Amino acid sequence: MVNHKRVYRLYREEGLAMRRGKGKRFRAEARVPLVPPTGANQMWTMDFTRDSLASGRKFRTLNLMDGYTREALCIEVDTSLPGQRVVQVLERVTQERGLPEVIQVDNGPEFISRVVDQWAYANGVALHFIDPGKPVQNAFIESFNGKFRDECLNQSWHTSLEDARQSIEAWREDYNTVRPHSSLGYMTPEEYAATVATRPASPPTPVVCVASVWEQTDLNEPRSANL
Repeated sequence: MVNHKRVYRLYREEGLAMRRGKGKRFRAEARVPLVPPTGANQMWTMDFTRDSLASGRKFRTLNLMDGYTREALCIEVDTSLPGQRVVQVLERVTQERGLPEVIQVDNGPEFISRVVDQWAYANGVALHFIDPGKPVQNAFIESFNGKFRDECLNQSWHTSLEDARQSIEAWREDYNTVRPHSSLGYMTPEEYAATVATRPASPPTPVVCVASVWEQTDLNEPRSANL
């Protein structure tokens, strides 16, 4: 065995230093609860999902949706989706739909990047970051991601990136125009968006968040194991 004291002495004499790992960066501003949207384009939400091609090659998807109409605005597919690519997607969607008031995201490196922050500032869009490790605070996109994985990614065997793009875009169109949503009164997102465009806005049925139920319960009260 090597004497640890001798190792430490040589270490100091040679002036060696171990590189300290950098902790993950988070946005520093105070986080406040986000009011549920009452109209289209009030709040968008986005997140990433991952999957693999038949060859084993990994790819990612950037999922963007409107938190009020539940429309899947875009699902961008590629092997790499850095902050600059996120901005390109946002630019493309806003040209067709207009700017949102708020975009809700997690603390991923792409979303806290300088290029996304600069785009949001230049366009007057607020970025709302959920608390680290609290995906339930972004319940709209988490619910969408679950459906997307169960109904599309897990049901398909993509042979190439282009095959994945075509399959995922076909699913997105079906999700928006064919699939009814109970939270929208069993209308499709496209039908609901057309309906609310001609009448005063009112909030749709919110996504149920189990965490919020626990937070509102008195900690001293006995809790049942059945939710």
